[in-house]
Amino acid sequence: MEGVMSSVRAVMFQPPPSLLVAAMSVVGVVSLGNAGVSELRGKHMKYSKFSDQPSASTSTANSSWSSIPSRTGMLVAYTPAFLAALASLLFLHHGHGGVEASSSRLLLVESALALHFFKRVLETLFVHKFSGTVAAGTAIPISLSYFTITALTIYTQFLTQEALLPEPAVDLKLYGVVLFIIGIAGNYYHHYLLSKLRSNDGGKKKEYKIPKGGMFELVICPHYLFEILGFYGIALISQTIYSFCVAVGTSLYLMGRSKATREWYLSKFDDFPPHVKCIIPFVF
Repeated sequence: MEGVMSSVRAVMFQPPPSLLVAAMSVVGVVSLGNAGVSELRGKHMKYSKFSDQPSASTSTANSSWSSIPSRTGMLVAYTPAFLAALASLLFLHHGHGGVEASSSRLLLVESALALHFFKRVLETLFVHKFSGTVAAGTAIPISLSYFTITALTIYTQFLTQEALLPEPAVDLKLYGVVLFIIGIAGNYYHHYLLSKLRSNDGGKKKEYKIPKGGMFELVICPHYLFEILGFYGIALISQTIYSFCVAVGTSLYLMGRSKATREWYLSKFDDFPPHVKCIIPFVF
C-alpha cells in the first residue's frame, strides 16, 4: 500500500486544503458512476437516440413544454462551461494569486477546457444534424454538471498553486497536452462521420444507420472513447486528484452509455456486426 501511495504522490499534487474540493471529488465519481449504471439498467439520459424514451415522471400534458429542440438543448449544455473557462482565462490572472495564478499549468488547464467546450459549441452549430427534441430535464443537469466540472477543475488548480504545494516529482503536462489533442481530434472526426450519416433535410427526417469508417469498424462509440482520452489529457495536465476523479467518473458514465447504445443498435439492425464492441476495441 505504501508503494502505491508513493507512486500516486509522484504524479499528483497533494490535495489543496478545501473541504469543497474533497467532497466534490467523491461526489463527482459517485454521481457519474451512478449515471453509467442507470444507462445499463435502461434508465437513459434523454438525448440523442434515447430522447424519445418514455418516462414515468413525464405525462402527456407536460411533455410539450418539457422538451426543447435538440440543437438548443446541446447549446444549453455546453455554453456555460465554455464561458466559465473563457472568463477564467480572461480575468483570473489579473486578480488575486499573482505569479502562482499565472503558471503555465493553470493556463493549459483553462485553455484545454475552453477549447473542449468551444469545439462542442461549434459542432452543435455547424456539424451535428439534429432531429427531434431533448428533455429540458436532461439539458439543464448536463449543463450544470459541465459547468461545475469546469469551474472546480480550475478552482482546484488555482488553490493548489495558491497554497504553494510542491510540484509532483513526475511532470505529465506534455503527455497531457498530446493526449488531449488526440482526444479532441478523434472526437471531432467521429462526430463528423456521424453527421454524414444524416440526410440534409434540415432535421425533418429522423433516421439512423450503422456508422462506418474510422474506429466505428471496431467500436460503436469511438467518439466517447476519444472524449474520455480528452478528459484524461486534462487530468495529466492538471495532476490534481479532482481532475483524475472527473476523468474516472466520465469513463464510468460513457462506458455505461456506450453499452446501452450498442444494445440499441443490436435491437434495431439485424446486420449489426457482432465484432463491433461498445467503446474499447476488442475488449468492451
